[in-house]
Amino acid sequence: MGKVIDANLYWFPEELFTDEALSEKFLSEIPIQYNIKGSLKEENGIRRFVIEKPVGSPNLDYIQGDYTLEKELSAMDQAGVEQAVLKLSCQQEWMSLDMCRLFNTRMAEHVKASGGRLKGLGVVPPQGTPAVRREIDRCLDELGFGGLQLSAHYGNLYLDDEAFAPFFAYLNERQVTCYVHHVPVPVEYQTLTDYTNLRRLYGRCIDQATAIGRELFSGFFTKYPQVRLVHSMLGGGFFAYANLWFPRKPKVKEAMSRFQDDNELVVSQLKHNVFFEMSHAQPWGKEQLECAVRTLGADHILFGSSYPVRPVWLMEGADFVRGLDIAPEEKELILHGNAERLYGV
Repeated sequence: MGKVIDANLYWFPEELFTDEALSEKFLSEIPIQYNIKGSLKEENGIRRFVIEKPVGSPNLDYIQGDYTLEKELSAMDQAGVEQAVLKLSCQQEWMSLDMCRLFNTRMAEHVKASGGRLKGLGVVPPQGTPAVRREIDRCLDELGFGGLQLSAHYGNLYLDDEAFAPFFAYLNERQVTCYVHHVPVPVEYQTLTDYTNLRRLYGRCIDQATAIGRELFSGFFTKYPQVRLVHSMLGGGFFAYANLWFPRKPKVKEAMSRFQDDNELVVSQLKHNVFFEMSHAQPWGKEQLECAVRTLGADHILFGSSYPVRPVWLMEGADFVRGLDIAPEEKELILHGNAERLYGV
Protein backbone atom coordinates (compact mmCIF):
# COMPACT_ATOMS: atom_id res chain seq x y z
CA MET A 1 0.00 0.00 0.00
CA GLY A 2 2.91 2.37 0.66
CA LYS A 3 3.74 4.65 3.56
CA VAL A 4 1.31 7.38 4.62
CA ILE A 5 1.98 10.44 6.78
CA ASP A 6 -1.00 12.59 7.74
CA ALA A 7 0.41 16.13 7.79
CA ASN A 8 -2.67 17.58 9.47
CA LEU A 9 -3.83 15.86 12.66
CA TYR A 10 -5.45 18.28 15.09
CA TRP A 11 -4.47 18.17 18.76
CA PHE A 12 -5.72 19.84 21.92
CA PRO A 13 -4.65 19.18 25.55
CA GLU A 14 -7.35 17.00 27.11
CA GLU A 15 -6.63 18.46 30.55
CA LEU A 16 -8.21 21.76 29.49
CA PHE A 17 -11.61 20.06 29.57
CA THR A 18 -11.28 19.09 33.25
CA ASP A 19 -8.93 21.63 34.83
CA GLU A 20 -11.24 24.53 35.66
CA ALA A 21 -8.48 27.07 36.31
CA LEU A 22 -6.72 26.18 33.08
CA SER A 23 -9.88 26.27 30.99
CA GLU A 24 -10.75 29.67 32.46
CA LYS A 25 -7.29 30.98 31.57
CA PHE A 26 -7.59 29.61 28.03
CA LEU A 27 -10.98 31.27 27.55
CA SER A 28 -9.81 34.55 29.11
CA GLU A 29 -7.15 34.95 26.41
CA ILE A 30 -9.66 34.89 23.54
CA PRO A 31 -9.77 38.53 22.35
CA ILE A 32 -13.38 39.66 22.48
CA GLN A 33 -12.16 42.99 21.08
CA TYR A 34 -11.62 41.16 17.76
CA ASN A 35 -15.22 39.91 17.83
CA ILE A 36 -14.20 36.42 18.99
CA LYS A 37 -15.98 34.62 21.81
CA GLY A 38 -15.23 31.29 23.48
CA SER A 39 -17.28 29.16 25.84
CA LEU A 40 -17.11 25.75 27.49
CA LYS A 41 -20.30 23.72 27.16
CA GLU A 42 -21.35 20.29 28.35
CA GLU A 43 -23.76 17.91 26.61
CA ASN A 44 -24.46 14.34 27.72
CA GLY A 45 -21.44 14.44 30.01
CA ILE A 46 -19.03 15.52 27.24
CA ARG A 47 -17.44 18.94 27.32
CA ARG A 48 -16.55 21.03 24.32
CA PHE A 49 -15.08 24.44 23.69
CA VAL A 50 -17.06 26.46 21.17
CA ILE A 51 -15.38 29.40 19.44
CA GLU A 52 -17.54 32.02 17.73
CA LYS A 53 -15.85 34.23 15.14
CA PRO A 54 -17.53 36.57 14.63
CA VAL A 55 -19.64 36.49 17.78
CA GLY A 56 -22.87 34.71 16.95
CA SER A 57 -21.27 32.46 14.32
CA PRO A 58 -19.89 29.20 15.80
CA ASN A 59 -16.77 28.39 13.79
CA LEU A 60 -14.66 25.99 15.87
CA ASP A 61 -15.32 23.09 18.23
CA TYR A 62 -12.85 21.25 20.47
CA ILE A 63 -14.57 18.15 21.86
CA GLN A 64 -13.49 16.21 24.95
CA GLY A 65 -12.10 12.77 24.16
CA ASP A 66 -11.18 13.54 20.55
CA TYR A 67 -7.50 14.11 21.30
CA THR A 68 -6.45 11.15 23.46
CA LEU A 69 -3.41 9.24 22.26
CA GLU A 70 -5.34 5.97 22.26
CA LYS A 71 -8.06 7.35 20.01
CA GLU A 72 -5.58 8.99 17.60
CA LEU A 73 -3.40 5.89 17.20
CA SER A 74 -6.42 3.62 16.84
CA ALA A 75 -7.81 5.83 14.07
CA MET A 76 -4.44 5.95 12.33
CA ASP A 77 -4.15 2.16 12.49
CA GLN A 78 -7.63 1.78 11.04
CA ALA A 79 -6.76 4.19 8.23
CA GLY A 80 -3.36 2.65 7.48
CA VAL A 81 -1.53 5.85 8.44
CA GLU A 82 1.92 5.22 9.89
CA GLN A 83 2.76 8.70 11.17
CA ALA A 84 1.11 12.08 11.60
CA VAL A 85 2.04 15.71 12.21
CA LEU A 86 0.24 17.31 15.15
CA LYS A 87 -1.01 20.88 15.02
CA LEU A 88 -3.57 23.20 16.53
CA SER A 89 -6.80 24.49 15.04
CA CYS A 90 -6.88 28.29 14.92
CA GLN A 91 -6.27 29.04 18.61
CA GLN A 92 -2.66 29.93 17.77
CA GLU A 93 -4.05 33.32 16.66
CA TRP A 94 -4.55 34.54 20.21
CA MET A 95 -2.63 32.35 22.67
CA SER A 96 -0.21 34.07 25.07
CA LEU A 97 3.39 32.96 25.36
CA ASP A 98 2.63 31.26 28.69
CA MET A 99 -0.23 29.29 27.14
CA CYS A 100 1.97 28.43 24.16
CA ARG A 101 4.62 27.06 26.51
CA LEU A 102 2.04 24.84 28.17
CA PHE A 103 0.72 23.57 24.82
CA ASN A 104 4.26 22.91 23.59
CA THR A 105 5.21 20.98 26.72
CA ARG A 106 2.05 18.87 26.65
CA MET A 107 2.37 18.21 22.92
CA ALA A 108 5.97 17.07 23.38
CA GLU A 109 4.83 14.64 26.08
CA HIS A 110 2.06 13.40 23.80
CA VAL A 111 4.51 12.91 20.93
CA LYS A 112 7.00 11.05 23.12
CA ALA A 113 4.29 8.68 24.32
CA SER A 114 3.39 7.83 20.71
CA GLY A 115 6.60 5.86 20.17
CA GLY A 116 7.58 7.70 17.00
CA ARG A 117 4.12 7.74 15.42
CA LEU A 118 3.61 11.49 15.90
CA LYS A 119 5.64 14.63 15.14
CA GLY A 120 4.82 17.97 16.73
CA LEU A 121 4.85 21.56 15.52
CA GLY A 122 5.53 24.27 18.08
CA VAL A 123 3.44 27.36 18.66
CA VAL A 124 4.52 30.85 19.75
CA PRO A 125 3.03 34.33 19.39
CA PRO A 126 4.55 36.12 16.36
CA GLN A 127 6.79 38.45 18.33
CA GLY A 128 10.52 39.01 18.06
CA THR A 129 11.15 39.27 21.79
CA PRO A 130 13.97 37.39 23.56
CA ALA A 131 11.40 35.29 25.43
CA VAL A 132 9.72 34.19 22.19
CA ARG A 133 13.09 33.43 20.62
CA ARG A 134 13.95 31.23 23.59
CA GLU A 135 10.70 29.32 23.19
CA ILE A 136 11.38 28.87 19.46
CA ASP A 137 14.77 27.42 20.36
CA ARG A 138 13.18 25.13 22.95
CA CYS A 139 10.66 23.86 20.39
CA LEU A 140 13.28 23.13 17.76
CA ASP A 141 16.28 22.08 19.85
CA GLU A 142 14.86 20.51 23.01
CA LEU A 143 11.34 19.32 22.20
CA GLY A 144 12.27 17.98 18.76
CA PHE A 145 9.46 19.64 16.83
CA GLY A 146 9.59 19.64 13.04
CA GLY A 147 8.76 23.33 12.71
CA LEU A 148 6.30 25.93 13.95
CA GLN A 149 2.64 26.67 13.31
CA LEU A 150 1.20 30.09 12.56
CA SER A 151 -2.12 31.70 11.73
CA ALA A 152 -2.69 33.22 8.30
CA HIS A 153 -3.39 36.51 10.07
CA TYR A 154 -3.35 37.85 13.61
CA GLY A 155 -6.08 40.32 14.44
CA ASN A 156 -6.24 42.46 11.30
CA LEU A 157 -2.63 41.87 10.22
CA TYR A 158 -1.42 39.30 7.69
CA LEU A 159 2.07 37.85 7.97
CA ASP A 160 3.69 40.33 5.58
CA ASP A 161 2.96 43.20 7.98
CA GLU A 162 6.05 44.98 9.26
CA ALA A 163 4.89 44.37 12.84
CA PHE A 164 6.08 40.76 12.47
CA ALA A 165 9.47 41.60 10.89
CA PRO A 166 11.64 40.85 14.00
CA PHE A 167 9.85 37.52 14.43
CA PHE A 168 10.39 36.39 10.85
CA ALA A 169 13.95 37.65 10.83
CA TYR A 170 14.67 35.11 13.56
CA LEU A 171 12.76 32.34 11.79
CA ASN A 172 14.82 33.11 8.70
CA GLU A 173 18.00 32.82 10.75
CA ARG A 174 16.84 29.44 12.06
CA GLN A 175 15.58 28.36 8.58
CA VAL A 176 12.23 27.25 9.95
CA THR A 177 9.39 25.52 8.12
CA CYS A 178 6.05 26.88 9.35
CA TYR A 179 2.58 25.49 8.88
CA VAL A 180 0.16 28.37 8.21
CA HIS A 181 -3.35 27.56 9.36
CA HIS A 182 -6.36 29.48 8.16
CA VAL A 183 -8.29 31.66 10.59
CA PRO A 184 -12.06 30.94 10.90
CA VAL A 185 -12.81 33.93 8.68
CA PRO A 186 -10.62 36.38 6.73
CA VAL A 187 -9.99 39.91 7.96
CA GLU A 188 -12.88 41.17 5.84
CA TYR A 189 -15.73 38.74 6.42
CA GLN A 190 -18.98 40.73 6.57
CA THR A 191 -20.49 39.17 3.43
CA LEU A 192 -19.66 35.58 4.49
CA THR A 193 -21.30 35.14 7.87
CA ASP A 194 -24.94 34.47 6.92
CA TYR A 195 -24.48 30.91 5.66
CA THR A 196 -22.58 28.11 7.37
CA ASN A 197 -20.66 26.61 4.43
CA LEU A 198 -19.91 30.03 2.95
CA ARG A 199 -18.39 31.02 6.28
CA ARG A 200 -16.73 27.78 7.42
CA LEU A 201 -15.37 26.60 4.06
CA TYR A 202 -15.15 29.41 1.51
CA GLY A 203 -14.18 31.95 4.19
CA ARG A 204 -11.12 29.88 5.05
CA CYS A 205 -10.18 29.70 1.38
CA ILE A 206 -10.34 33.47 1.01
CA ASP A 207 -8.14 33.83 4.08
CA GLN A 208 -5.47 31.48 2.72
CA ALA A 209 -5.42 32.89 -0.81
CA THR A 210 -5.20 36.43 0.54
CA ALA A 211 -2.32 35.44 2.82
CA ILE A 212 -0.35 33.81 0.01
CA GLY A 213 -0.90 36.71 -2.35
CA ARG A 214 0.31 39.20 0.22
CA GLU A 215 3.37 37.09 1.03
CA LEU A 216 4.36 36.77 -2.62
CA PHE A 217 3.70 40.32 -3.83
CA SER A 218 5.02 42.11 -0.73
CA GLY A 219 8.62 40.91 -1.05
CA PHE A 220 8.20 38.78 2.09
CA PHE A 221 10.39 35.98 0.74
CA THR A 222 13.01 38.41 -0.51
CA LYS A 223 13.46 39.47 3.11
CA TYR A 224 13.08 35.94 4.52
CA PRO A 225 14.34 33.55 1.83
CA GLN A 226 15.05 30.71 4.30
CA VAL A 227 11.49 30.56 5.65
CA ARG A 228 9.21 27.93 4.11
CA LEU A 229 5.45 28.22 4.60
CA VAL A 230 3.03 25.29 4.26
CA HIS A 231 -0.49 26.67 3.78
CA SER A 232 -3.60 24.72 4.70
CA MET A 233 -6.60 23.94 2.43
CA LEU A 234 -4.39 23.88 -0.68
CA GLY A 235 -3.79 27.57 -0.08
CA GLY A 236 -7.50 28.22 -0.41
CA GLY A 237 -7.60 26.55 -3.82
CA PHE A 238 -4.53 28.48 -4.92
CA PHE A 239 -4.05 26.21 -7.92
CA ALA A 240 -7.11 27.82 -9.50
CA TYR A 241 -5.47 31.27 -9.40
CA ALA A 242 -1.78 30.53 -9.89
CA ASN A 243 -1.59 31.26 -13.60
CA LEU A 244 -4.05 34.15 -13.40
CA TRP A 245 -2.02 35.96 -10.76
CA PHE A 246 1.24 35.79 -12.71
CA PRO A 247 0.52 36.99 -16.25
CA ARG A 248 3.34 36.81 -18.75
CA LYS A 249 4.71 39.93 -20.35
CA PRO A 250 2.69 40.74 -23.49
CA LYS A 251 4.42 40.16 -26.82
CA VAL A 252 2.81 43.27 -28.25
CA LYS A 253 3.65 46.59 -26.61
CA GLU A 254 0.71 48.07 -24.75
CA ALA A 255 0.00 51.78 -24.36
CA MET A 256 -0.42 51.36 -20.59
CA SER A 257 0.53 48.51 -18.29
CA ARG A 258 -2.31 47.37 -16.02
CA PHE A 259 -0.64 44.43 -14.27
CA GLN A 260 2.62 43.40 -12.66
CA ASP A 261 4.20 41.45 -15.48
CA ASP A 262 7.73 41.00 -14.11
CA ASN A 263 6.84 37.90 -12.13
CA GLU A 264 9.95 35.73 -12.53
CA LEU A 265 11.16 36.39 -8.98
CA VAL A 266 7.70 35.90 -7.47
CA VAL A 267 7.18 32.62 -9.34
CA SER A 268 10.58 31.34 -8.24
CA GLN A 269 9.74 32.18 -4.62
CA LEU A 270 6.42 30.39 -4.98
CA LYS A 271 8.33 27.27 -6.00
CA HIS A 272 10.97 27.57 -3.29
CA ASN A 273 9.08 28.92 -0.29
CA VAL A 274 5.37 28.03 -0.51
CA PHE A 275 3.83 24.58 -0.06
CA PHE A 276 0.29 23.32 0.27
CA GLU A 277 -1.38 20.90 2.68
CA MET A 278 -4.68 19.70 1.23
CA SER A 279 -6.68 19.69 4.49
CA HIS A 280 -8.68 16.62 3.47
CA ALA A 281 -8.68 15.09 0.04
CA GLN A 282 -12.21 13.97 -0.74
CA PRO A 283 -14.03 17.33 -0.51
CA TRP A 284 -11.86 18.80 -3.27
CA GLY A 285 -12.81 16.07 -5.72
CA LYS A 286 -10.72 13.98 -8.08
CA GLU A 287 -10.53 16.46 -10.97
CA GLN A 288 -9.63 19.38 -8.72
CA LEU A 289 -6.84 17.49 -6.95
CA GLU A 290 -5.40 16.33 -10.25
CA CYS A 291 -5.48 19.93 -11.46
CA ALA A 292 -3.72 21.03 -8.26
CA VAL A 293 -0.95 18.49 -8.84
CA ARG A 294 -0.47 19.60 -12.45
CA THR A 295 -0.44 23.28 -11.50
CA LEU A 296 1.48 23.31 -8.22
CA GLY A 297 3.59 20.16 -8.60
CA ALA A 298 3.36 17.00 -6.52
CA ASP A 299 6.49 18.05 -4.65
CA HIS A 300 4.52 20.98 -3.18
CA ILE A 301 1.42 19.15 -1.88
CA LEU A 302 1.03 17.27 1.41
CA PHE A 303 -1.71 14.85 2.37
CA GLY A 304 -3.66 15.92 5.46
CA SER A 305 -6.99 14.82 6.89
CA SER A 306 -7.95 17.43 9.53
CA TYR A 307 -8.79 14.54 11.88
CA PRO A 308 -10.95 14.48 14.02
CA VAL A 309 -13.19 16.98 12.18
CA ARG A 310 -14.60 14.21 9.98
CA PRO A 311 -13.03 10.79 10.59
CA VAL A 312 -13.85 9.60 7.05
CA TRP A 313 -11.35 12.13 5.71
CA LEU A 314 -8.67 10.15 7.54
CA MET A 315 -10.10 6.68 6.96
CA GLU A 316 -10.49 7.02 3.20
CA GLY A 317 -8.22 9.96 2.37
CA ALA A 318 -5.06 8.07 1.40
CA ASP A 319 -7.00 5.71 -0.87
CA PHE A 320 -8.59 8.73 -2.53
CA VAL A 321 -5.12 10.09 -3.33
CA ARG A 322 -4.05 6.67 -4.61
CA GLY A 323 -6.99 6.78 -7.01
CA LEU A 324 -5.85 9.97 -8.70
CA ASP A 325 -4.64 9.79 -12.29
CA ILE A 326 -1.13 10.91 -11.46
CA ALA A 327 2.23 9.12 -11.50
CA PRO A 328 3.06 6.66 -8.69
CA GLU A 329 6.07 8.74 -7.64
CA GLU A 330 3.80 11.79 -7.36
CA LYS A 331 1.48 9.91 -5.01
CA GLU A 332 4.46 8.93 -2.86
CA LEU A 333 5.54 12.56 -2.54
CA ILE A 334 2.05 13.66 -1.52
CA LEU A 335 1.40 10.79 0.89
CA HIS A 336 4.71 10.90 2.76
CA GLY A 337 7.77 12.23 0.91
CA ASN A 338 7.04 15.93 1.28
CA ALA A 339 6.22 15.65 5.00
CA GLU A 340 9.48 13.79 5.55
CA ARG A 341 11.45 16.47 3.73
CA LEU A 342 9.74 19.56 5.18
CA TYR A 343 9.15 18.45 8.77
CA GLY A 344 11.82 15.80 9.27
CA VAL A 345 9.24 13.15 10.09
